[in-house]
Amino acid sequence: MDKLKRVLSGRDTEEPGGFAEVIEATSLGWGTRVKGFVACFAIGCLCSLLGSCLLWIPKKGLILFAVFYTLGNIASIGSTLFLMGPMKQLKRMFEPTRLVATVVMLVSI
Repeated sequence: MDKLKRVLSGRDTEEPGGFAEVIEATSLGWGTRVKGFVACFAIGCLCSLLGSCLLWIPKKGLILFAVFYTLGNIASIGSTLFLMGPMKQLKRMFEPTRLVATVVMLVSI
């Protein structure tokens, strides 16, 4: 379990340094990260589900669907920032093997 925590928090591959010490001093605890992930992911799922339900409202349904579904996707993607940290998440998203998928997903949003 400790290995999983180190990998997901980004401490497994970083060398200790001044910047790493600042990040470590201001980072969230593991329990807080998991709670943030669960809350953000639940909000994302709820927004996506709400958007799908609002699709069937006459006239304004398509606009409401687009807004809520987009917010749901952004919240769900943002939930992983709690587990990995923002910089590690961005580095992994823009790796050469994931670049095309990341660009297509961001353009689709």
